Amino acid sequence: QVHLVESGGGLVQPGGSLRLSCAASGSILSRDAMGWYRQAPGKQRELVATIIGGGSSNYADSVKDRFTISRDSAKNTVTLHMISLKPEDTAVYYCNANVLHGRNTYLTYWGQGTQVTVSS
Repeated sequence: QVHLVESGGGLVQPGGSLRLSCAASGSILSRDAMGWYRQAPGKQRELVATIIGGGSSNYADSVKDRFTISRDSAKNTVTLHMISLKPEDTAVYYCNANVLHGRNTYLTYWGQGTQVTVSS
């Protein structure tokens, strides 16, 4: 079992920055992939950024030049540093983990989410 807890959301003006954190606990290894998704009211949940154990990352085109995902395996935390925030970034941000079970089976875990609101 894996538990994910997000923190760091809040209200910020356009052009501002926020740093989101995800604390992971349970049966998760540094090799397991983790990431961030977001969902605005009335819209589907979308991928924001992912990172694997080796440190490789990928981003949605809409955030690629503004967001940075990082991982501290020793502390079991994943962060999302967001700069130049736009109103369209407003959403609930969810931490995600894909955990290998056995040789070829993955289980997906989600945090409860943290609200990010970008408004003047």
